[in-house]
Amino acid sequence: MTEQVVKTLTDPSFLIAMLVGIAVFATVFTLMPAFGGTSLKSRMKSVALERDKLRAEQRQRLANEADRRRKGLREEQSIGMRNIVDRLDLRRALADESTIQKLKVAGFRGQNPLTRFLFFRLVLPFVGFALAAVYLFVLGGLPQQPAFIKLFVCVVVAYGGFYSPILYVNNRATKRKQSIQLAWPDALDLMLICVESGMSVEAALRRVADEIGAQSVALAEEFVLTNAELSYLQDRKVAYENLASRTGLESVKSVSQALVQAERYGTPVAHALRVLASESRDMRMNAAEKKAAALPPKLTVPMILFFLPVLFAIILGPAGIQVSQRGIFGDQHSSSSQ
Repeated sequence: MTEQVVKTLTDPSFLIAMLVGIAVFATVFTLMPAFGGTSLKSRMKSVALERDKLRAEQRQRLANEADRRRKGLREEQSIGMRNIVDRLDLRRALADESTIQKLKVAGFRGQNPLTRFLFFRLVLPFVGFALAAVYLFVLGGLPQQPAFIKLFVCVVVAYGGFYSPILYVNNRATKRKQSIQLAWPDALDLMLICVESGMSVEAALRRVADEIGAQSVALAEEFVLTNAELSYLQDRKVAYENLASRTGLESVKSVSQALVQAERYGTPVAHALRVLASESRDMRMNAAEKKAAALPPKLTVPMILFFLPVLFAIILGPAGIQVSQRGIFGDQHSSSSQ
């Protein structure tokens, strides 16, 4: 059997056939990419179609969001809320320029959100006091406490209801600022590319608003509003200043000032955008480094409370089991010897 295998392997016809097969395989493997153009084109076409589909879905989502916000701004105010706010003159008593500015930063614009804000600041203290009174005096909450303490708790709940709309608006404003701040460097890079390619500021804002909506809907909305203001306001400086005031961020304010100077003195916008984009990326990286540096102190308490007891149990558990077993066996041995 071995001799037959050796004879077959040393046969010249077999060697020639093997070499021909290897040559054919190498030729086919080498020329395969040249014949794969059709599949590559189909793959690129499918990728392009998928990209266009995702972009269309994103634009539709932004359009729906804009329509929803526009309807929310244009819908008629509740007659009861408006009458109560106007009759008690709550705008003069509870609202000022800082309140309106906070509402703008939180994404609430127009008179309708302001009216609701003032109405809830008026109503929630009474609602909170009534609920706390029912729970404490009717349902028997805090039975060990005297009536004075219960009344004090009701006042505290009413005080919390009075400031709860402010806390809600501040929370919305903080989240909106964070969303805009995270997407702002990428938006500046996109705007820089658009401006250097020859687009105007309006076209660049429109293009960036379409692209940046996947990261931050709030920033895309601000770009759309700024583009609209640039179209109908007589002074373009007002549109840039409104963008900075609506966002409440220093980085956006710097870009707005750079755009105002470019409009006034004719300086190149691309150079200013390039510098500001670099600064924004550095600021974002510094913020990430600060969070990373603050992580070890924050993990100290959870490690002490959760990780160390488990680690001690794993290390000392087998030793404790062995000691307890030896004690049991020792007691049994002593009892049997007795």
